[in-house]
Amino acid sequence: MYESFWGNTEQVAQSIAKGLSAHGDVELFEVSQAPGEITEPLDLIVLGGPTHAFSMTRASTREDAFKQGASQGSKDVGVREWLQHLHRGRHAETVATFDTKVEKVRHLPGSAARGAANAAHKLGYKSVVKPMSFYVQGTSGPLLDGELARAQIWGERLGRAAFERAAN
Repeated sequence: MYESFWGNTEQVAQSIAKGLSAHGDVELFEVSQAPGEITEPLDLIVLGGPTHAFSMTRASTREDAFKQGASQGSKDVGVREWLQHLHRGRHAETVATFDTKVEKVRHLPGSAARGAANAAHKLGYKSVVKPMSFYVQGTSGPLLDGELARAQIWGERLGRAAFERAAN
């Protein structure tokens, strides 16, 4: 499940899903279209979004994205809000989180992926891998060269770890 305003995070999510699909069934949802309630057991939940103001998006940062020309996503629902409705550890034992960040602030603290992982941990979910960041050139992108290939490889590794763990 992902949120994206410029299409960069969506592209990363699609590449991760492609890598994951080598190891099991994958469903990909934009956060505002994601099921409000998960009714089936899942092996893994993967969450991703852009880093805004050093963490997951908020209503105010999403509004700012649209003021800057974003044409995708939702002003009302982001990963942060979706996680607030996720039931405590009932549907999957594991999560993995990723984000997109502007490359020039790569070394600054803060990450939507780490924020989402921390929120999921508070609900009783365990991360199968450490949070991962993928980089864009500027606010609206594009993704840096090689990031989509790196995302697919990460998805393959993630799928191997998650689905082998579920099989045991």
